[in-house]
Amino acid sequence: MWRKRLELNADKERIIKDAEKARRKTFDRAVNLLTYKQRSVKELRERLLEKEWTNALIVDEVIEKLKFYGYLNDAQFAKSFAASQIRQKPVGKRVLKQKLAMKKLDKETVEAALEKALEETPEEEIIERAIEKRLRLKGKPETREDAKKFYDYLLRQGFSYDLVSNKMREIAARDYDEE
Repeated sequence: MWRKRLELNADKERIIKDAEKARRKTFDRAVNLLTYKQRSVKELRERLLEKEWTNALIVDEVIEKLKFYGYLNDAQFAKSFAASQIRQKPVGKRVLKQKLAMKKLDKETVEAALEKALEETPEEEIIERAIEKRLRLKGKPETREDAKKFYDYLLRQGFSYDLVSNKMREIAARDYDEE
């Protein structure tokens, strides 16, 4: 198969004939991808390397340039992503950690972002929002089965077992006090 700007040598490395044009196209594609949504460095690197007209060296140069301009910052991205996830839907620490890991962020960045996000909005406050929403939609659990479903729902949202247990006891106590 013949390719205009790409030749593969024995090591299957990409050889770029017009490096300046490839660099310009790669930079334009990176800016375009970042226009649609913020991305982590690893996410962006993968997306840029999908194209045949660039190589790892050019992609690394473009990423360094974007970091210099302030368009790419994994720490800032992780913090804003975590905060936006919490605002959109009440989720616990475990689910939030999974979502951040899916964005191909390193563990230190994920931990720092989680710490900052949960400092601004404590998990207690988030689970209260989740409980209010669930009660508004489904009403108070009437049967043991309803209570189990409620309990499982909160666990699936990523809240810790201890936190869910305490909150479910509080709900049961409130129901008992009201009667």
